[in-house]
Amino acid sequence: MTNPVIRPRRLRTSGALRRLASEIRVHPAELVLPMFVREGDEQRAISSMPGVVQHSIDSARRAARQAAEAGIGGIMLFGVPSRRDATGTGATDPNGILNLAARALVDEIGDALVVQTDLCLDEFTDHGHCGVLAADGHVDNDATLERYRDMALAQATAGSALLGLSGMMDGQVAAVRETLDDNGFEDTAVLAYSAKYASAFYGPFREAVASTLVGDRRTYQLDPANRREGVREAQLDIDEGADIVMVKPAGSYLDVLADVAAMSDIPVWAYQVSGEYAMIEAAAAQGWIDRRRAVEESVLSIRRAGADAVLTYWAVELATWLKEEQA
Repeated sequence: MTNPVIRPRRLRTSGALRRLASEIRVHPAELVLPMFVREGDEQRAISSMPGVVQHSIDSARRAARQAAEAGIGGIMLFGVPSRRDATGTGATDPNGILNLAARALVDEIGDALVVQTDLCLDEFTDHGHCGVLAADGHVDNDATLERYRDMALAQATAGSALLGLSGMMDGQVAAVRETLDDNGFEDTAVLAYSAKYASAFYGPFREAVASTLVGDRRTYQLDPANRREGVREAQLDIDEGADIVMVKPAGSYLDVLADVAAMSDIPVWAYQVSGEYAMIEAAAAQGWIDRRRAVEESVLSIRRAGADAVLTYWAVELATWLKEEQA
């Protein structure tokens, strides 16, 4: 038998060689922590997301300091209000929970990391949809854009450096960019949730924000069967002035992520969503998988598919592991 001439295994024979030959690495600065902030003085555990909580303002401040010390890139804030109404007025109230949280965290950590805010109405509406409802019950795209304009001003005024447009309304990037520029917020960045799919993996998130949604969001979020449409949505958002585009969820849509990364000339992010987090935590709790290896591999795969940054609930923990490995 002829011995192999080409032996790729040579570069796998030791940890040092494997590190040297590694094509992709994860760095703490490429991680963004989603954080939920509720009204009230007490934080609350989220049963479907072990280790994740609804923060109070005070506990959010402490968590933000910890995140900054870990060296991650940013925090994406979601508000959990105590009162909701049909048009989500709490989203544009300067003293609404999301705007209060943004001001508090900017005050706490300054430029140590990027304070970001979710620009969507679903957390603030009593019907749980991402926009304003028309008389017949459908989400009115253009009426919703007017609410998004007001949200953009409220969040930028509160100090948010980056607005995460997650509502999947047609024309939302153009509307928000125009409003920001017309009101002196030219430097406030826009992250477009461009390819956001109508996914089953958002389940635990509904608990995290105490969602009141009845029904689904299939009339505005993308059909999971559609790959090319995700690229089209990203291109539209780029053309409208987005600074960053994103694919959500990440793990089940790595093909879309790779496609978007291949065509985009601006940064591409991905969101490792609540269901992805919950599945690994549940399997690890049963002893079925190695938790740390599964977490590391799942985030690495998202980076490998082309994400420049990853929103993940493991951001701080993973950053801590990475720093320990480098020490």
